Amino acid sequence: MRKVNTQATLSALRREGVSTLTRLGRITGLSRQTVETVLDELKDRGWVREVPPDEGVMGRPARRFAFRADAGYVVGVDVGHERIVVSVADLNGEVVACERAAVSERTAAPERLAAARRAALACVDGAGVSRTRVLAVSVGTPGVVDRSGRVSLSITLPGWTGVDLAGVAGRWFGCPAPAANDANLAALAEHWRGSAQHASDVVYILVGRWPGAAILIGGSLHRGRSGAAGEIGTLRQAGWATAAIELVKEGGAAEVFAAAEAGDAHAARRVDRYAEKLAIGASALVLAVDPDLLVIGGGYSRAGDVLLGPLRRHLAALCLSAPEVVASTFGDESVALGGVRLALDHVEREVLGL
Repeated sequence: MRKVNTQATLSALRREGVSTLTRLGRITGLSRQTVETVLDELKDRGWVREVPPDEGVMGRPARRFAFRADAGYVVGVDVGHERIVVSVADLNGEVVACERAAVSERTAAPERLAAARRAALACVDGAGVSRTRVLAVSVGTPGVVDRSGRVSLSITLPGWTGVDLAGVAGRWFGCPAPAANDANLAALAEHWRGSAQHASDVVYILVGRWPGAAILIGGSLHRGRSGAAGEIGTLRQAGWATAAIELVKEGGAAEVFAAAEAGDAHAARRVDRYAEKLAIGASALVLAVDPDLLVIGGGYSRAGDVLLGPLRRHLAALCLSAPEVVASTFGDESVALGGVRLALDHVEREVLGL
């Protein structure tokens, strides 16, 4: 019962921000004395603080408490093909620092991991956060990542298959380090604070040089038996990888999208061919899940309606009922932010008992 009372009080306080004993008692249905006992214990443990009364308050002021979001921090890391992105956030999920580092597609696994470690440490140190206050790290990466946090298959990063990503990242700060596929983390970010906040069933497609996809059902990430759910990009018949290569064979993707937007007919045809190939794989996911929303993320999502327009048209021709198609809110920052969310989930469940 004590644990249940603590969970109820802490959950209510996190939602309220700053609250009085009376208000928390009303929300939780607990007695004022019980709430006060719980909060004093949480205060001793460092999870809450008592807020001083406002100046000029007459009489005996009500005791007010607030959750200490700075009692610990979490780190989200995106280990990609050509870059590493790190975000550090407090326990309310507010990002306090970001760090980026460049790598090459040909960078070997040990060097890529070393670069990720340096970026993570630099981000935490740059935020002025003690490394001992990092409670969880979450890492996202291309490929299939199993439930233990090991990369079970990577066809794009050299030497990446078999890397114990969770084990390696856990040693950076001496804390738990759940790992996941990059598209899965990006989908979590969009559902948490982005374009998919109000959707229940979502298909997310990370478009770029190496496309990937993720599925949310009932607001929860669907990883599948082996962690490979959504990996339709590995299906050669879908043509995603080939389409991405064809898009950039005469220049960079940004240049092609810009030219198409400016009215270049040749560039528009190239974008349309890419959108058609993307729609084939996307329609397979849409027909299987029948989602409320399809989110397009990753670097190419910055093209906006230049890409989304033809994609919507091709989806309408392939699907029985095409869902709404929207662009990502976060672009290439979504994987690291999704890592923050996954790390917070771990802290809330395993540390705070929520």
